[in-house]
Amino acid sequence: MTLQIYPVLCRAGSMNNYSYILVDKPTSTTAVIDPSEAAPIIAKLEQLGCKPQYILNTHHHFDHTDGNLALKEKYGAKVVANEHDKHRIPGFDIGVEPDGIFQIGNSAAQIIDVSAHTQGHILWYFPQDKALFTGDTLFNLCIGGLFEGTPEQMFQALQKIKQLPDDTLFYPGHEYTPHGAHDAFAFNNGSQEIQDYLTRAEANLKQGLPAGPFTLAEEKSCNPYLQAQNLTDFKNLF
Repeated sequence: MTLQIYPVLCRAGSMNNYSYILVDKPTSTTAVIDPSEAAPIIAKLEQLGCKPQYILNTHHHFDHTDGNLALKEKYGAKVVANEHDKHRIPGFDIGVEPDGIFQIGNSAAQIIDVSAHTQGHILWYFPQDKALFTGDTLFNLCIGGLFEGTPEQMFQALQKIKQLPDDTLFYPGHEYTPHGAHDAFAFNNGSQEIQDYLTRAEANLKQGLPAGPFTLAEEKSCNPYLQAQNLTDFKNLF
């Protein structure tokens, strides 16, 4: 594994967002995923002594792109996003295509189309580093809202995630664990898996850390939306 991952808690209006700083260790190539705001990201970059070459967006919503222009101006970073969503991405420079590859130094990201929360939403998946950045598609114990897509699209998007290796760690765009905890606990009938999940999440949150990251195996055992076996069951969760 060559990718170092640093979560940065940001504010976007009333929302708690997670942006992520990625550093490819062999080359020191640095990228920022979904900068909600510039200030806390700049502070973390200065602490790390890093200068980003890339800004990677999962989708166009303001709480994932509001830091694009400030970071681009300060560092000269290139904004990278779905080619099909370029008209909605501030500071867009480089387009990627679903099923394509984008290099961050020696670290290769696979681009996965998960249009549902928004049309053109993508995931950044680094298979060598077992890291998946899910934006507003998959959260801890819940999923993103359907602003532009359908339940059918979201169900298909989640099937793509479920097909990835179980030991993949996923990094969501928001801290919604407390929001999803009650329903997930009830859905799982208070199973040992959900108890262990919540114990770990709560301990991390009390320390001011993200709840995760959790593996996809852990998420599949606890997240009701990943446990739905068919579209009918999935729709019944809404």
